[in-house]
Amino acid sequence: MRRILWLSLILLSAACGVQKELKPIQRFEELSYPYEVKKALLSGGIEVAYVDEGKGVQTLLFIHGLGSYLPAWKKNIEGLKDKYRCIAIDLPGYGKSSKGEYSGSMRFYSEIVAELIDKLKLGSVTLAGHSMGGQISIITALAYPDKVDKLVLMAPAGFETFTKGQKQWFREVMTANLVKLTTVEQIKSNLAYNFYRMPKDARFMITDRIDMRGAEDFEAYCYIIPQCVQGMVDDPVYEFLPKITQPTLIIFGENDNLIPNRYLNPGKTGTIARKGAERIPNATLHLLPKTGHFVQFEKAAEVNGLMAEFLEH
Repeated sequence: MRRILWLSLILLSAACGVQKELKPIQRFEELSYPYEVKKALLSGGIEVAYVDEGKGVQTLLFIHGLGSYLPAWKKNIEGLKDKYRCIAIDLPGYGKSSKGEYSGSMRFYSEIVAELIDKLKLGSVTLAGHSMGGQISIITALAYPDKVDKLVLMAPAGFETFTKGQKQWFREVMTANLVKLTTVEQIKSNLAYNFYRMPKDARFMITDRIDMRGAEDFEAYCYIIPQCVQGMVDDPVYEFLPKITQPTLIIFGENDNLIPNRYLNPGKTGTIARKGAERIPNATLHLLPKTGHFVQFEKAAEVNGLMAEFLEH
């Protein structure tokens, strides 16, 4: 009986702790961001939210991954803004950017990135993309080579290939309803799975994701996730990797739980990473030990150092 009471008190205490951290929001606009947010109005009335920190001859444009947002880059911005201009964006459908029934295709997002570069008069930039953002960066570099000087790919989607049947599986499994009905425990588990060991300062990703559920634009967020999954499988880049002309830095965590897909293509991350990197003419690959999919956050100091070294050459 004492043991049951003791466990009950622990669970109650934990539950109370979670409640104190949660701050339900009415709109995604209320999410707390680490820097001042600006908005760029693009064609079709789409507003792209972005932060713009630091100064320097070179501009870094950070593109987040599936289900994520621009605060995921805060450690990289903080570590690099003293030498470089650092711009991180919320893709349409995410964060504080416009919501709508967008296609979610990688080409749609590459057009958004290209238009934003022109809108902000950035000239040629270094694109830094994580996961899905890596795939968007690759397509942008291929379609608009005059706008992309260098590429930094963090655990990029697109190196792993899928069969026709596997692609159809993704389309059928990932639905807006699945995103909407994700439980608190699943949210915690899903985000923790992105790390080798989830650092305490990454907890905001969990609380923000939980807080989003009550927002009036949450339905739009649930809509865009499966659209993006379909976009990734419908816009493969593996065959086009040899056409990349920009110097490319590739960084993977050796213990990435998401690449390759553990259910469809069981194997080692390093195998996929090397296979993709070898296809890019001017690429450098780094595999960081004891590091997961969210490599730029989990090992921010190492990643920032590799990026600075890459940008100076």
